[in-house]
Amino acid sequence: MTSQSTPKPKQVGRKPKADPCCHRLAFNLNDADFAQFLTLYEASGLPDKARFITSCIFNRQLKIVKIDKAAMDYYMRLTTFHAQFRAIGVNYNQVTKALKATFTEKKALAFLYKLEKATLELVEIHKKVQELTAEFERKYLQKSNDISIENQKSKIKN
Repeated sequence: MTSQSTPKPKQVGRKPKADPCCHRLAFNLNDADFAQFLTLYEASGLPDKARFITSCIFNRQLKIVKIDKAAMDYYMRLTTFHAQFRAIGVNYNQVTKALKATFTEKKALAFLYKLEKATLELVEIHKKVQELTAEFERKYLQKSNDISIENQKSKIKN
């Protein structure tokens, strides 16, 4: 009456990998080579040295993304400034409509003259902001953050 079936083994522990990494290699570096290796590894941003070494050996390209906090802060402040500048433009249109509707033509022209002076000052400020932004982009923002392993290897060989 007892069944003679084989009991199933218990499923404990971690699942085995389909393609486990079981081959290990060791190599030695002098101090100068090790320092250069560490700088390249830190610049790569990879989580571990094994992935960095395999990408170097098999000529895979690494993409390095550096986030500059100062540039992000500048960009955020510039965005809020631009939003405020647009809000001033909307308010400008509302003020001109209100001036034409409520005041006589002579008073409205006097107020519009003062408003035009303030607008010219805003235009000058906007031009300065554009110049500063262009200068900031030229000096501090690098467009080519991609560094390939081949370029790094050619630097090592030279």
